[in-house]
Amino acid sequence: MDSLATFKRILKAKSTEQFDGLPYLFSLLNCFICLWYGLPWVSDGRLLVATVNGTGAVFQLAYISLFIFYADSRKTRLKIIGLLVLVICGFALISHASLACFDQPLRRQFVGAVSMASLISMFASPLAVMGVVIQTESVEFMPFYLSLSTFLMSTSFAFYGLLLRDLFIYFPNGLGVILGAMQLVLYAYYRRKWRCQGSSTPLLA
Repeated sequence: MDSLATFKRILKAKSTEQFDGLPYLFSLLNCFICLWYGLPWVSDGRLLVATVNGTGAVFQLAYISLFIFYADSRKTRLKIIGLLVLVICGFALISHASLACFDQPLRRQFVGAVSMASLISMFASPLAVMGVVIQTESVEFMPFYLSLSTFLMSTSFAFYGLLLRDLFIYFPNGLGVILGAMQLVLYAYYRRKWRCQGSSTPLLA
């Protein structure tokens, strides 16, 4: 929801203003890796993981395309394009290496380890924002729906991973549950202290 609000603002202003496209690029790489992990060439019986992350990759590509189109400067546009190419090349390298260097059992272990590291990094990224919330006593930069969706998504996949007994799914998503719950607790505590009067919609991805 917060991403949609952000991009409605970008479309209305026809400018990315001070918003940063880097979180969406990182999320795209994460979706690509988890998508690859869920495909039959790597893992059996993980098509739900592939479907969810494939859908997520489509949305991230749409967001990044808007950033490129409405970038405020040529330098910013080239930076985003360059990073997008880097993300695609990085994923291509990981997928090629997994096929060329590993048989099926080891391939799943390799891609699973990479996807787990990627997920943990993504879930840990809001820690800096949580620090800002504590320092400023304001939830302006930690939107409620983003925290709630992180918690619900992580909880769903943590249970899914437990049912499959898949460490590469339930462990990082278990951390996501903890971090998502921490964000919701912070939001509930500091919501009443929030006195931001601006009408702008902040970006947090």
